[in-house]
Amino acid sequence: QVQLVESGGDLVQPGGSLRLSCAASRSIFSISAMGWYRQAPGKQRELVARITSGGITNYADSVKGRFTIATSTAKNTVYLQMNSLRPEDTAVYYCNAIIATRDYWGQGTQVTVSS
Repeated sequence: QVQLVESGGDLVQPGGSLRLSCAASRSIFSISAMGWYRQAPGKQRELVARITSGGITNYADSVKGRFTIATSTAKNTVYLQMNSLRPEDTAVYYCNAIIATRDYWGQGTQVTVSS
């Protein structure tokens, strides 16, 4: 099992940047994959970015070139660097971990992109 705690959500203007953090309660070294999902009002939760234990990353087409996912095994933390933010990036962002085919979720952090 693992507990995940997100932080870093905020109100930001279009074109701005934010970095989200997800702190895990245990070593992430052996976690199969960690990722970020988001859910906007009235929409389904969608994958934003994912990184495997082997360092392979994949991104939603809508964020490619703007968002970067990275991990710190020393800090048991996964990050999402978000640049060139757009109003359509507004959503609750959730951290996800896959351990032995089971999904674990954080409580979410709100990102609002608005002028």
